[in-house]
Amino acid sequence: MRENPWVAVNRGASVQERKRTVALAHELLLAERSSGTVALTGVEDPSRRAGMRRIVLDSWARSAPRLDPDRLPDQDIPAEAELRARRSAHPLHPLLPVLRRLLIAEAEDAGLLVAVGDASGRLLWVEGDHRLRAEAEAMGFVAGAEWSERVVGTSAPGTAIALDHGVQVMGAEHFNRHVHRWSCTAAPVHDPVTGSVLGVIDITGGDEAVEPQTLTLIEAAVAVLETELRLTALRAMVEPATNPTLTAARRRTSPELSVLGAAAHRLRADASARETRLSLRHAEILLLLAWHPDGLSSRRLAELIYGSPDSEGTLRAELVRLRQQLSGLRTGLELLPKPYRLSAPLGSDAARVLRLLHRGSHRQALGLAAGPVLPDSNSPGVLEIRDRVAGSLREAMLADAAVDVLEAYARSDHAVDDPEIWWALLRRLPARSPKRAQVVAHLEHLAGSD
Repeated sequence: MRENPWVAVNRGASVQERKRTVALAHELLLAERSSGTVALTGVEDPSRRAGMRRIVLDSWARSAPRLDPDRLPDQDIPAEAELRARRSAHPLHPLLPVLRRLLIAEAEDAGLLVAVGDASGRLLWVEGDHRLRAEAEAMGFVAGAEWSERVVGTSAPGTAIALDHGVQVMGAEHFNRHVHRWSCTAAPVHDPVTGSVLGVIDITGGDEAVEPQTLTLIEAAVAVLETELRLTALRAMVEPATNPTLTAARRRTSPELSVLGAAAHRLRADASARETRLSLRHAEILLLLAWHPDGLSSRRLAELIYGSPDSEGTLRAELVRLRQQLSGLRTGLELLPKPYRLSAPLGSDAARVLRLLHRGSHRQALGLAAGPVLPDSNSPGVLEIRDRVAGSLREAMLADAAVDVLEAYARSDHAVDDPEIWWALLRRLPARSPKRAQVVAHLEHLAGSD
C-alpha cells in the first residue's frame, strides 16, 4: 500500500521503530548543525536519513538557518484585552460551538488538546484536558503564542500553514527538542471566497494525537467549518449584517485590490460584490495609498505616479474621478485629503504575497504571484513595489524553498531565464533525479543565448 506522506505513522508500521528513526535523524541534524555542515536535501548520502519524510526534512531545512533547536523562542504574548479582540474579530469565533461539538469535547475525554490559530499561526484558543494544558504551558503552547514555522520551527500548526495541507508531526520530528515529548495533527481552514488560509485547527497530545484516523477526523471537522463559512458568505449576499458571523465574514473579505498579473486592475468590495475593473491609473493610486496607509501629500503622490511633483493638477483631476467611482461601489472606502489617504484598510494580493513569504509559506506565495505588480505600469512608485515583491519572492526561493516549489518557480515566467535560480535548483535536486538532465540542458541553453 502506498504510504501517505502527511501522516506520521502509516497503518501497519511500527510506532517505536518510527520513533527511533526520527530520533536518530534529529541527532544527526544537531551534530551537523553544530559543525556547520547541515545538508538536509539528502544529496550527499540519502541513506543517512532513510525513512524520514521529505516534508519534515524540508521543514527542518527552513528552520535550521534561523532557529536554535535547543532553545524555546521568546513569545510575544498579547495582553488579555488584545487577545479577546483578536478572538472576537476572527471569522472562526462564531463557529467555536460547532468545533466544540465536533472535536473539543471528545479531545478532552481522550486527554488531548485542541488549538485554534489564525493565519499567522498565533493560537487564539487552546482547550481540552486541563492537566495537559498546564503541561503544554511549559513549552509555550498557550493562547496568544505564535506557533508558525518562523517562530518555533517544525510543528503541525506551523507546517500545516506553511504547506497549506493537513499534516502530522510526531515527537522528534519537531525541530525544537523541548517539543519532542509531544505529537500533533493540524489542518488549515480556508476562506471560502478567496481560498486563502484564515486559520488552523490542531490536536496535540501523546502518540494518540498522530494516529492515522486523527488526520481524517480533523480534516472532516475543517470541511464542516469551511461549509459553515461558505453559507455565511452566501447569506451575506442577501441579508444585512445583523449578527457577528456576517460582520466577521464581511470584514474578512473586504475590500481587496488585485494587482498581480492578468488579474490586475480589479477591486473586490466584499463577499457580496463582484470584482470591479479599474483603469490602470486608478489601480496605481489605490495601490500606493494602500501601501502608505498613513497618507501621502499631493506632491509626493504625484511624484510616485507621474515621476514629477509638478503634475499635481493632473493628479487632482484623476482623484476626483476615482472618488466618484468609489462612491458608487460598496467598498466602504473613501478618499480623504490632506494628506491623501483611504478611510479604511485596503488589502492587495501583492501585500498577501509578502505576508506569505514572511511566514515561510512559499508554495502559497508562488501560487498567488500570477505575474508582476501592475505589469503595464511605469509609475515610479509602482515600480518600487513591483521590484520589492519580485525580489522578495526570488530571495525566498533561493534561501529555503522546498525543491518542488523552487522548480515550479524556475519554470515560471518569473525565473525561466534566471541562471542563478536554475543553478540553485540543480544543487538541490537529488543526485539521481531524472530532472537533473533537463536542468543541465536548460542551463546550457541559457549560457548559449548570452
